[in-house]
Amino acid sequence: MKKILFLFAIAISIVSCKKSEKKVDEISKPKVTLHQLVGGSILVKKLEVFSQDTTYTGQTKQFTDAYYVISHPKGNFMWDAGLPEQLVMETPYDEPSGVYQIRRPDSLVNQLKSIGFKIDDFKYFAMSHSHFDHTGHANYMKNATWLVQENEYNSVAGDSLEVKNPAVSELKNVQKLNGDYDVFGDGTVVIKYMPGHTVGHQVLYVDLGLEKPILLTGDLYHFKENRTNKGVPSFNYNVAQTLESMKLFEAFAKEKNAEVIIQHSPKDFEKLENILKK
Repeated sequence: MKKILFLFAIAISIVSCKKSEKKVDEISKPKVTLHQLVGGSILVKKLEVFSQDTTYTGQTKQFTDAYYVISHPKGNFMWDAGLPEQLVMETPYDEPSGVYQIRRPDSLVNQLKSIGFKIDDFKYFAMSHSHFDHTGHANYMKNATWLVQENEYNSVAGDSLEVKNPAVSELKNVQKLNGDYDVFGDGTVVIKYMPGHTVGHQVLYVDLGLEKPILLTGDLYHFKENRTNKGVPSFNYNVAQTLESMKLFEAFAKEKNAEVIIQHSPKDFEKLENILKK
């Protein structure tokens, strides 16, 4: 009888300790919130450019162009910047190459106002990479600290460049990264270095304290089939690096049991909206 009581007491103690640990974890974990906004609509009229071969020849696909606002007790953070505000127009713009038909629905000021934010509310700003559909309102973030891989910075704004990318010309508060970076130092918002699409491409991990953390792909993938088939766009900086990043990304997603959100996917935009409503 004494042995049974002893074992019961140990079991109660273990359960109590686990509950106590959970409470401590819940108390110490900062409250992080995430908003996703539409930085543009992109109709890809020649989908074949998103492959190294003829896989998508003759196909078209509708993309969204999301960007994200993350609120943390240590400051607000914006991820990506959509299309340029010159594209806030009623009629979509057919760009000269014939690949894209593009349009932005509204200005940054109006979109931030809809979720209770202003441009000056941001401590940090980062982009997955520096292509035109991710740098649209970047210069508005000039008062925030730009978190950018050093090699990506050198490719668009480095001192040795004769022609610098005007889309980031106003960003003077720069923190150059060399690899992964824990933005707030507590594991809730982590930039992961995943080169290949561009020389310094990066993705974003966000732990909102939900059932699963969120993993934003940047342009490592553009749509579901891209991810399934490990498709590499014809315009990527480095194919081998892209494939290696895909491998590392999938391993990390599995390790963290993360909800992968493909940023250009309208279906994933809707999926994340549903997650954030819970």
